[in-house]
Amino acid sequence: MSSIGTPAVVMDNGTGYTKLGFAGNDAPSFVFPTAISTSTASSKTSKGGPRSTNLASKRGLEDLDFYIGDEALEAANGPNYSLSYPIKHGQIEDWDQMERFWESSIFKYLRCEPEDHYFLLTEPPLNPPENRESTAEIMFESFNCAGLYIAVQAVLALAASWTSPKVQDRSLSGTVIDSGDGVTHVIPVAEGYVIGTAIKNIPLAGRDISSFIQQLLRDRGEADTSLQTAEKIKEQFCYVCPDIVQEFSKFDHYPKEKFAQYIVEYTDRNKKNIVDVGYERFLAPEIFFNPEICSSDFLTPLPTVVDQVIQASPIDVRKKLYKNIVLSGGSTMFKDFGKRLQRDLKVLVNERIHLSERSSGAQSTGVEVQVISHKKQRNAVWFGGSLLAQTAEFKSYCYTKRDYDEQGPNIVRNFSLFAVP
Repeated sequence: MSSIGTPAVVMDNGTGYTKLGFAGNDAPSFVFPTAISTSTASSKTSKGGPRSTNLASKRGLEDLDFYIGDEALEAANGPNYSLSYPIKHGQIEDWDQMERFWESSIFKYLRCEPEDHYFLLTEPPLNPPENRESTAEIMFESFNCAGLYIAVQAVLALAASWTSPKVQDRSLSGTVIDSGDGVTHVIPVAEGYVIGTAIKNIPLAGRDISSFIQQLLRDRGEADTSLQTAEKIKEQFCYVCPDIVQEFSKFDHYPKEKFAQYIVEYTDRNKKNIVDVGYERFLAPEIFFNPEICSSDFLTPLPTVVDQVIQASPIDVRKKLYKNIVLSGGSTMFKDFGKRLQRDLKVLVNERIHLSERSSGAQSTGVEVQVISHKKQRNAVWFGGSLLAQTAEFKSYCYTKRDYDEQGPNIVRNFSLFAVP
């Protein structure tokens, strides 16, 4: 088998975006929306039927009539295709669509033969073991891949943080704040093992920030209030401020420096709109620190959630969890996000230490709080997978097609943990 000399395939399928590439690369070869559009005729014929586990049985023209990624978004603008997102809140919900999505990812984008490659796929924390089995069933039975490893996203994000000069030793212990398009997770990891009982999810992420910007644009009556424009404004203009009251004052006193304009150009080059960009520059990312400005259901600031997660972890690992707080995902990329989080978290920790000292009379040695930002932060999970999948030992941690045939899908319920290279 030629899989021995070929690089492993690293696939990070997120709620909003998918990252594809080969192990050993610094960046994914492809990044595109985790979206699929299928022909309305084909969806009618297949609706409600059992999921087929073999692509060979689904090679009819109707089932091949689909697009993924940006092409899917384009096709969905027409009348003959319906758009769907197979992953919601980090977990796969539509396995038929996900199988098609993987098919196009492997054959159309990566242009590789799966039987020649080992695969590293990612999963969110607390992913049900049945989901792992379904993934293995598709990867081995439909694609006949050479080997499979399913890694927890938080562990890979920790590995990616080793590129930061702040990281003194290569450790798989720390707190991962993974915020993408659909959900934000705060995950404590001790020596490579996720502390499942302490994990917290925050129902605020990139999509909520975009929707908040869109609502502000609509309230002002801007010329273009589409979600796409809101996303562009989020990516180009937004930042985290140290103090929201002072920032309002700066905008009022120095409007020429603080306010901006975004030019929306349409396919018709003669048509363009100018959208004024104002307080949303700092208000939108502020929802992580003051969620009440956009949500009445979730009111706990991110620093408080991080503190709660670490305090819910075993006492002997808490210092490591405070010292190694790693950012991961596109929604943590706002300027000064890490600086603000570190400052607010230090305030919470110092208050607790002072209260403890007053009540006990003993002097505390203090707790070091460090939030780590790094260049690979946006695609941290994928990059961590690329680092680990290029090691000589990686393939020995994978399950092969032969293992799967001998023991069945439940073999993938547990994977051996990577040794730190």
